[in-house]
Amino acid sequence: MTDKRNEHGADLDPWTQGPELSRDEAKAPRQQSDPGALSPGEDAETLRERQRLEQMAMMGRWIDGVLVEQRRSRRWKLFFRFLFAALVAASLSVTLYGLLSGPAAVGGADAPHLGVVKVEGVIEAEGNASAERINAGLRRAWESEASEAVVLHINSPGGSPVQSQRIFDEVMRLRSEGDKPIIAVIEDIGASGAYYIAAGADEIIAAPASLVGSIGVIYSSFGFQEAIDQLGVERRVYTAGDNKAFLDPFSEVAPQQREFWQSVLDSTHEQFIAAVRKGRGERLGDDDALFSGLVWSGEQALELGLVDSLGSLDTLARERLSERRLHDYTPRLDPFERLSRQFGRVAMEWLGLPRADSPVRYQLR
Repeated sequence: MTDKRNEHGADLDPWTQGPELSRDEAKAPRQQSDPGALSPGEDAETLRERQRLEQMAMMGRWIDGVLVEQRRSRRWKLFFRFLFAALVAASLSVTLYGLLSGPAAVGGADAPHLGVVKVEGVIEAEGNASAERINAGLRRAWESEASEAVVLHINSPGGSPVQSQRIFDEVMRLRSEGDKPIIAVIEDIGASGAYYIAAGADEIIAAPASLVGSIGVIYSSFGFQEAIDQLGVERRVYTAGDNKAFLDPFSEVAPQQREFWQSVLDSTHEQFIAAVRKGRGERLGDDDALFSGLVWSGEQALELGLVDSLGSLDTLARERLSERRLHDYTPRLDPFERLSRQFGRVAMEWLGLPRADSPVRYQLR
């Protein structure tokens, strides 16, 4: 191979600085690079055979590429199938564990213990703190011969009036049977509907910094009637009944409708007040602000008679028992049921479908 560099070591330009070539010598490199050109000593039949072999080689390389891509695609499919199977297996394992294992216990379920029922999160029919679930736990803890007391462990801002009333009624029913104390222990917050429930207990304990109270009723909405007028949007609502759509946020509320709705809130508030007075009795203070919807710290609530003492679940266990023994009687939630409820709730909100929850709430906002 000839050296194609000049005396200074730079590459030669074959067009201006290379050696002088004849016409046949200049054609030779182009013929070598052109697969359709005849090589020296090659006839047309040999050329066709060479082209056929080159096409077969190209087709082979293409097929190899397709096979590689298919294998890669199959590997990803197998990976996702394995991942899906692992998720299903994990979900089934969690479900079986929840069905076959008993409630969580500290210190053993057969020894004397405190029967704990948790009221966590917003109180609503489709939530963790539904009346069905809490009442079932209360009955299990009450019927257990080893439980020395039933403890409502509360950490909730409140929620549905109906669910709160149902739990309160069950607490009062069990309390009337009289042979086992029912104690409410408020953790971070026991407000509104959560305090409604606690008021039915024989005793209420809260931490000094707990939020307690909020004995009131709330309904919140927005008014968009002027906004849609400015946007040029026509609201189409068809009803049978003059007041059927009076809570519609895109319609104006007439004075008589506002007065009526306030009477509904006042009536619901009176039900709340009556329940608290029934549960707490003479322990309540005579402060006019008690039923105004204000929320107090545990220390302030003690002075107002909303709670009986300051403490926690741990201090209660040490006072009642020689050693800390707790048994959780709250029914376990099925993971699939929780997932389906959450999916249904998100789907309804995304589609704009109405929910069945009452717009009136015993809830701290």
